[in-house]
This record gives sequence, structure tokens and C-alpha cells, in this order.
Amino acid sequence: MPPIMSQPPLITPSPACATSPLDPQQFRAALGMFATGVTIVTARAEDGTLVGLTANSFNSVSLSPPLVLWSLARRAGSMPVFSRGSHYAINILAADQKELAQRFATRDIDRFAGVAFREGCGGAPVLEGCAAVFECANRSQYEEGDHVIFVGEVEACSRAELAQPLIFHGGRYYTELPI
Repeated sequence: MPPIMSQPPLITPSPACATSPLDPQQFRAALGMFATGVTIVTARAEDGTLVGLTANSFNSVSLSPPLVLWSLARRAGSMPVFSRGSHYAINILAADQKELAQRFATRDIDRFAGVAFREGCGGAPVLEGCAAVFECANRSQYEEGDHVIFVGEVEACSRAELAQPLIFHGGRYYTELPI
């Protein structure tokens, strides 16, 4: 005979949920408690210009078909390239690539100057030395809040078998977290 399941207790929202607006700084700090990997998303504009940015908003979506997602602020200067382009690459950074993460997060510089890369699917730059790379066709986009969620269909991927990932947590970079 199956075990008898009791009814879960009803959860009542706290008064704060119903009456107080969410504090944006508290929200951002709470999000920072989720440790993530660090990526650089790259693409090539129609005129051949290379674009790339540091992002930690990356996640798998589906194994069949192979889909991944990432998001970009609507006001980002690179939005036209990513929203109109056919392909992009999501470069998962290795533990020794902190400086590269910082470089691609810096405004008003040539982010690709002196950076080793090869041309990937659809011309998207694939950075050398990464822990993994997903070369994606720009499958779909969803506007939500102040960001656009990009879903990419993975056409090729690779990984460095022994690479350690770069980790971002609480506003800082790590190469490993203690257990």
C-alpha cells in the first residue's frame, strides 16, 4: 500500500510581499549569492566588427535540440549586433582568465586587441584557452523586464577536459569554492 501523504501546509505570504516594493539593492545583493560561471559572449557584426561582453546569465535549456540561453540588457550598445545577428559564441572562462573577464566588462576599449581567437560558426569569435565554448545559431529572443533573453541552438561545442572554471560570487571572482 502506498504511504499516506499529508496535505502540505498552506503558505501565506508575509506582509512584506503584499505591501512593500522590492529594494533593488537588496535584490541585486541576494542574486549575488548565487555562484555562477563566467562567460564572454561574442559575435561579428554585419560590417565585420567584433563584439563581445562578459556575462554570467548563462544556462542550459534543452538537450534535444541542444539549446542554451543568456540575457543582455536592452540598453546595451551591442544589442543591435546580437539581436540581428545569425550566430554568437558563448565562451566559458577558465580559472586563469579573470583578466579577460574584466577586459570584456570594460567600456570604451578595443576588447579584442591582442586576444587570441578563431572564427567559429557564422563568423563568431571563439576565444582561445576557455574551459568550454558553445557556438550557437540565434534561435529566438524574449523581451522580459529590462533584458532580452537569447536562446541559442548549439551547432558546435568543445571543452578543455582538465580546465577549472572561473566562478563569480558576491561580486568577486573565485577559482574554487571550499566544500
